[in-house]
Amino acid sequence: MALYEDLKNRVAIVTGASSGIGRAAAIALGTSGARVAVNFLRNETGAAETVVAVAKLGGEAWAVRADVTRAEDCRVLIESVQRKLGGIDILVNNAGSLIERLSLLKMTEKRWNEVQDVNLKSAFLCSQLVAPDMVRQKRGVIVNVGSIAGRIGSGVGASHYCAAKAGLVAFSKNIARELAPQGIRVNAISPGFIETPFHEHFSTPEIRNAAIASIPMGRVGTAEEVGQVIAFLCSSASSYICGETIEVNGGLLML
Repeated sequence: MALYEDLKNRVAIVTGASSGIGRAAAIALGTSGARVAVNFLRNETGAAETVVAVAKLGGEAWAVRADVTRAEDCRVLIESVQRKLGGIDILVNNAGSLIERLSLLKMTEKRWNEVQDVNLKSAFLCSQLVAPDMVRQKRGVIVNVGSIAGRIGSGVGASHYCAAKAGLVAFSKNIARELAPQGIRVNAISPGFIETPFHEHFSTPEIRNAAIASIPMGRVGTAEEVGQVIAFLCSSASSYICGETIEVNGGLLML
């Protein structure tokens, strides 16, 4: 696992960090010495496991419950991290879910809005709240976790999710332009088919097999591989990368 010395003692928040890519990002940052707030909503056990995993590798982490689709919860999350750890240097907006596959004809306004909220609105709320710290410090990094689904679409029943992830790419570019003059870098990543609990819930064996057959590298990716890209984007090793969306997909989509 790559270590980035400049991340030592940096304060980071990773939303949705109780499993999958969020957990991997928290571990990668913690291993490099960052002090990591592990956000979760329902999976308290998973968040505790993330904290233990970070600690075993010599890092420091702390689990914080918050519903990042709600402005008040986000405010409490940010303020609690500031009180405990200090000014926030890194935000990884990872929280997201497809929630339920619904075809266009069966999609409800309620479900559409829920998926937009957890994947896109959450990134807006958290970014808006951490930005003052970063502006004051004249440094900071925001990484938004998108999806290849926001680039090329996905299987039947994922239009709400694809739209939200596509919106996250545009959101990342726009706030990157706004915040870059203040010393703040914003980027996004776009994972392909990654071995996480997401696909255990939403991908059938047929979908999985078709995906693998389409990947030039011939395999699915791991959460750890994505977490390493996130850590890279948070470090000075990527100091001149701004407003980009990095594809992490084994060659499934080449831009």
